[in-house]
Amino acid sequence: MAAKRITLLITIVILALGLTGFVTGAIGSAFFGTEPLLPTPGVHLPPQQITGSHAGEPVHGGGQFLLTNTILSSLVASAVLVLFFVLGTSRMGLVPGRLQGVVEGAVEALMGFVESVVGPQRARQVFPLIATIFLFVVVNAWLGLLPVYQFLGFLEDGKLQAALLRPAGTDLNMPLALAIVSFVFVEALGLRAFGLGYLGKFIRFTNLIHGRIFLGLIDLFVGFLELLSEFVRLISFTFRLFGNMLAGEILLLVSAFLISFVFTVPFYGLELLVGFVQALIFAGLTLVFATMALIPHEAEH
Repeated sequence: MAAKRITLLITIVILALGLTGFVTGAIGSAFFGTEPLLPTPGVHLPPQQITGSHAGEPVHGGGQFLLTNTILSSLVASAVLVLFFVLGTSRMGLVPGRLQGVVEGAVEALMGFVESVVGPQRARQVFPLIATIFLFVVVNAWLGLLPVYQFLGFLEDGKLQAALLRPAGTDLNMPLALAIVSFVFVEALGLRAFGLGYLGKFIRFTNLIHGRIFLGLIDLFVGFLELLSEFVRLISFTFRLFGNMLAGEILLLVSAFLISFVFTVPFYGLELLVGFVQALIFAGLTLVFATMALIPHEAEH
């Protein structure tokens, strides 16, 4: 009986919050002729400055270093990760505690994922960067779901003009920076493994040297496509992560504006999944391309 009463009470509370959210949201306000509870959401593509005399204004570039809400968010995510691993490994024992168990479980899961793709011999060579990319992306995405990201900021005429914290993935610069790191890592890995011979996948003169003109021209064209695909990867990596993170942020803002409270909860669950999947895709593709860079060109045939 007690369980039924608790279930009934929770159901009543959810229904009450749903009804209240509908009445106070933009849809209900349009029916009843009232003002919505939340202001109309505004999406700012450029990051916004949070220090100095121009705090709250969009940043469009320039040579001066500025602290923006997305940079601060990435610093917060980095601090959370460092604190998580420091606390989880500060008192290590044969019988792990809860936090140590979580840390070890996360590391073992990531190591198993890396080993399944690149093999146990090379796993430790690529594991640090792959794990860092995955954890940084997923923590940035999940921290952005905290309510503090939406309610702390700079007010003007009683309205929030700029958020103090904004998920770093919604700033094009962060996905681009990660894409550049991934690109440099893959190419450096190939050069380290094969030296200048790694460039043979892009510059193919063997058939031309041996007088096979037609095959030589095909090799040159294929090499050009290989080189082009390396740089196109920068664009695809950047906009895949940026588009999904920005779309999720807009979805949460719009859903909370239309119908407040419980209507937004399912979308938070969806964004938890999207953040994990995007981190896994970014780290996984980096791992796959790193594996391809470690394969000798002759073995590709």
